[in-house]
Amino acid sequence: MGDRRPGSRRALLGDAAIAILAREGGRGLTHRAVDREAGVPQGTTKNYFPTRESLLEAAARRMAEEHRAAVERLHSTTPEHVSPSQLGELYPALLHRAVNGDPTQLLAMAELYLEAVRRPGVRQALGEMAIANAESAVALHRVAGLDSSTRDVGVLDAYLLGISLSLLALPPDALRRIGLDDPYSLGLGAFAATVSRPAGGDTEIAGQECS
Repeated sequence: MGDRRPGSRRALLGDAAIAILAREGGRGLTHRAVDREAGVPQGTTKNYFPTRESLLEAAARRMAEEHRAAVERLHSTTPEHVSPSQLGELYPALLHRAVNGDPTQLLAMAELYLEAVRRPGVRQALGEMAIANAESAVALHRVAGLDSSTRDVGVLDAYLLGISLSLLALPPDALRRIGLDDPYSLGLGAFAATVSRPAGGDTEIAGQECS
């Protein structure tokens, strides 16, 4: 019969909404479409999220939960003495995975950002996600001895989002002509340009020596 707990059902519906946003865009997100995607009886989604805005908010909050859990897993598996340079290698890997792996999260995020411009509830949910992501990333940077602030990692996240969308949306020739055809160097560059350097200023950050 599956897990019937309310929290599990909300997560299931949130995941279905994210998948639809990524595959069909905002116009494809309806209560019936989420019912079909989640494999639940018709009317279930509307019972949990009566309006379209509440459904969009649910997708944003579900994405926030997944991002926070991913950062916490990464934090828990990071070696105790990781270097700034080693941490910097994470960001090219994130770009590669977002574009060349499963782009569902990235595409759904882009749709939610567009919806947030017109919908205060979605904007609030995305704001909460951005803050939670930044706070989790700051804790991860602390492990590497970096004195990064929430502003540092917030700017880094914004850079990576914009770069990811460009890599996913633009044709290879255009990416090459405007210098966006090397995700590895872009990831390292975004990291080095935004993080605060370790105390002492003599530790290498993402292949760039601090003076």
